[in-house]
Amino acid sequence: MVITAALATISLFIGVAALDGFILFASRVPRTVALILAGIAFAVTGLIMQLLTRNRFVEPGTTGATDAASFALLMLLLFTPGLPLWLKAVVASVGALVGVFGFLALARRIPSRSSVLVPIVGILYAGVIGAVTTFIAYRSDVLQELLSWSIGDFSGIMRGRYEMLYVAAAVALIAWIAADRFTVAGLGDDTARGLGLDTRATMGLGVGIIGVVTGVMVVITGAIPFLGLIAPNIVSRLVGDNMRRSVPIVALLGASLVLLCDIIGRVVRFPFELPISIVMGIVGGVVFLWLLLGTAQPSDAARPARRRRAVSGGAR
Repeated sequence: MVITAALATISLFIGVAALDGFILFASRVPRTVALILAGIAFAVTGLIMQLLTRNRFVEPGTTGATDAASFALLMLLLFTPGLPLWLKAVVASVGALVGVFGFLALARRIPSRSSVLVPIVGILYAGVIGAVTTFIAYRSDVLQELLSWSIGDFSGIMRGRYEMLYVAAAVALIAWIAADRFTVAGLGDDTARGLGLDTRATMGLGVGIIGVVTGVMVVITGAIPFLGLIAPNIVSRLVGDNMRRSVPIVALLGASLVLLCDIIGRVVRFPFELPISIVMGIVGGVVFLWLLLGTAQPSDAARPARRRRAVSGGAR
C-alpha cells in the first residue's frame, strides 16, 4: 500500500512542465486514477484466468481475449462507427467473451495438460485472431485505430474519458467476493463438484468478469501485455493459491507495476513518452521467460532423481 501510494504520487507530478488546478484535476488526477484502476482490473483478471484453466502461464493477452475484443471493435468501426463509448465497450466485452470461450474449448482438447503447451496454444490462437484482424484493418485502411486498441497508452486519458474504468474495478471487486468459489474451481472439475460447487456457474462468472474487464480496458486504455500473468505468479510464490488472501495483494502489485512502467515510459525519453504497453511488454516478457524456464528445468531434472528413488526403494 505504501509503495503504491508513493508511485502514484510520483506519477502524478513527474514530467509536468506547468501544473495548475485545471491541469491537475482535468488530466493528472484522472490519469493516475486510471493507471491504478487498470492495474487492479488486469491483474485480478489474470488471477481468475489462471485458476479457471489451472495454468500459471495464461492471461487475457495470451488467450485471445484482447485480440477478439479488437476484432469486435473493428467490425463495429467498419459497419456502425458512430456508436457511443459505452456501447463500444459492450461490444468489445462480448468479443472478449467469445474469445475466452474459444480458448477454453481448445484447451480442453489438448491431450496433455502441460503447463507450457496450454499457453503456447493460447498464443497461437491469439495470433490467428490478431492476424485476421490486422489483415482486415489493412484492407480497410484503419490500421491506426487498430493500433490504438492493441497498444496500451494513458497519454490521452482526461476527465470524462476514464470513468468506465470504475466498472472494471467493480467487477474485480465481485471477483474478490466470489474468491472462495474460484479457489475451489481451481482444484479441478471433479474435486469442485465433489465439494458441492456449481462449476458451470462459476466458470460463467469468471469468463464474464474476464470479458467485461478486457472489453472496457481495450476501449479506454488499450491492451497491457503480461500484467495479468506476472502479478498473480509473483503473489502465488509468496502467499500461495488462496484467492481470497491473494486478491488484495495481486491488485496492489498490479497497480504498482502499471504505475512503475508508466513512470519509466515518461522518464526514459523525456520530454517524450513511451506507451506503457512497450515498457510492460519488455518487463513482462522477461518475467514470462523466467517463469517458463524455471518451471521446465526442475521438472526435467527431477525425473532422474525420482527414478533413482524408485529404484533404490525397490532394492530395499
